[in-house]
Amino acid sequence: MARARRIATIASAAALAVVLAGCAANTGGSSDTGSGGPSKVDVPEVTTLPVPPNAVKPAGNGQAQCASTTTIAFAGAQSGANAQLGINILNGAQLAVNQHNQANPGCQVQLKKFDTEGDPGKAPGIVTQLVSEQPTIGAIGLPFSGESKATGAIFEQAGLVHLTPSATNPSLTQNGWKTFFRALGNDAVQGPAAAKFITGKLGAKKVCVIQDDSDYGIGLAKTTNDALGAVAADCQDKVTTGQKDFSTVANKVIAAKPDAVFYAGYYAEGAPLDQQLVTKGFTGAFVGPDGVKDDKFIQQAGDASNNAFFTCPCVPGELLPEFADAYKGVSGGQAPGTYSLEGYDSATILLAGIDSGIKDRAGLLNWVTNYDKDGFSKHFKWDGTGELAATTVYGYKVQGGKIVYVGTIG
Repeated sequence: MARARRIATIASAAALAVVLAGCAANTGGSSDTGSGGPSKVDVPEVTTLPVPPNAVKPAGNGQAQCASTTTIAFAGAQSGANAQLGINILNGAQLAVNQHNQANPGCQVQLKKFDTEGDPGKAPGIVTQLVSEQPTIGAIGLPFSGESKATGAIFEQAGLVHLTPSATNPSLTQNGWKTFFRALGNDAVQGPAAAKFITGKLGAKKVCVIQDDSDYGIGLAKTTNDALGAVAADCQDKVTTGQKDFSTVANKVIAAKPDAVFYAGYYAEGAPLDQQLVTKGFTGAFVGPDGVKDDKFIQQAGDASNNAFFTCPCVPGELLPEFADAYKGVSGGQAPGTYSLEGYDSATILLAGIDSGIKDRAGLLNWVTNYDKDGFSKHFKWDGTGELAATTVYGYKVQGGKIVYVGTIG
């Protein structure tokens, strides 16, 4: 309990420092540039992050023993329009397995990979194959809410525990599934935090909310709109997955003259949307959630991305040197991305159960159900629905062509 209080004190102090610095930088509110939006607000970067001193590591004590067939699986997008979000998680999980196996010669756990392309139509068949392979006793995934919704009952029927490091639609834990665990905060938390960030830290007095047609985008737009209230009531629009031409949406935004746009969706559509908004003269802030927060967004939006901020219930793994340096060994030299650290922690939880002597699905499900330990990203303890007992949302911005951390926002 004392350790938990110390961690909470450190986190609160860091968050207060960010808030005070942000207030000092934004005392004048938004400045009208003549095209309906504010010039970019100076929200200071935060460059350090504490790690819980008792965070569980994949290596364990090095004495684990298990059958050579022991397997955990990753199911998620390794290809497709938003594949990088799945690849980030897979890399984190792979690093955890590599570190475990290097330290435990008597327990060489296999990580089997299943590519869903992030497609809710394809995921059920792939997950059916995954659960049919009996050596697999636990899984990491699925990354996206739509595919998670389409496959949860398959995992449930097979009794196979699975931890999603990134699917945030609140309804996923309302299906009565006992095998589904969310390793992050959901959009009932992220939406209000995003609204507070936009109207408070960014000083927006009018906001346009644009959503895609995914379960994720629809759910997040609702929770954000509920929190924004009248600030966004007069400017709403929708786009579709795969859309490339956003001229109609952009014209509507320009006519509304908002201080900020919040886009509830993924980077594949978010990047060209932001680019076309800027091309038409939008000078306000473009705010995207975790589904947009990826270097691919910057690559695809180009210089237009300089107006971008992000919200995410994810911890910036790049600020943890021990993790970030090791991660480059599985990512081709790339720094950790969105949900890399959550993928690492999720795999570590399953590996710790295997190291404790668990050999089957029922045992590993029971292990996760009763888990109560620190990871690198957060404390992991779930309620009866599979939601974490405590969650946090963080802010990011584009600076110098990179995504940088700006601290706790909710």
